[in-house]
Amino acid sequence: MIIKKNKIITSEKKKPILYDIYFNDTKKPQPLVIFCHGYKGFKDWGAWHLVAQAFANDGFCFLKFNFSHNGGTMENPIDFPDLEAFAENNFSLELDDLDRILNEIETGNENFPKEISTISLIGHSRGGGIVLIKAEEDVRINKVATWASISDFKPRFQENSSEFESWKNTGVIYVQNSRTKQMLPHNFQFYTDFKHNENRFSIKRAVQNLNIPQLIVHGSDDSTVLVKEARAINSWNAKSELFIVEDADHVFGAKHPWEKKRMPNDLKSVVNRTMDFLE
Repeated sequence: MIIKKNKIITSEKKKPILYDIYFNDTKKPQPLVIFCHGYKGFKDWGAWHLVAQAFANDGFCFLKFNFSHNGGTMENPIDFPDLEAFAENNFSLELDDLDRILNEIETGNENFPKEISTISLIGHSRGGGIVLIKAEEDVRINKVATWASISDFKPRFQENSSEFESWKNTGVIYVQNSRTKQMLPHNFQFYTDFKHNENRFSIKRAVQNLNIPQLIVHGSDDSTVLVKEARAINSWNAKSELFIVEDADHVFGAKHPWEKKRMPNDLKSVVNRTMDFLE
């Protein structure tokens, strides 16, 4: 297996993107999977490296990356040293990051296999919303799968709350990272970007207009994103497939750091079901 870690995509006047790629050396065209992390996530979280290895062992080329404004840096991709970038993140930037990766594949980056047969997207949690929107609007995507995905961005802003009013007045709101204990800032531009692009950012609209195969995976005991959101996404596309992992949580039994050599059983079942779908 070929593993290339912490490779960098640069674009003029844009923050760089850090990515890892896993694949086997073969002359045959390979199906590529791009994995998008969720809110407060990063490519090196928990057991994602074991997920990447499992896909590569099954004949896929697997690419995982950090969104450019996720708060990590090129030197420290795991924690959140760049809070200024985190504060300026929004859905437009994340969709643009995914587009930049697709463009890099299209133009033929030396770090990728020489021939790619198909391109599929997997998104976890908030990343699920991003991949569903991208899959609907980009003809380069062949299949899309979501793991513990949210179904709607809008309610997360809590527009009728006192916290929202305070955010609007002060221009910044803070959310604690339970792992690092940092107070992570969101500038109000995050909301205004959403409002300016509200139709584009409608996950329901995107799913209703999808014309490629779609898999929805969710844990029945997910307390972060309730399983009813998976059922809602499923209801918007009669051709979508729904896989509920009984008793599974938001990260399918994983945690950070993950020091075991094997994935937790729930995550393994998610990976196996997703590989079956993508094949």
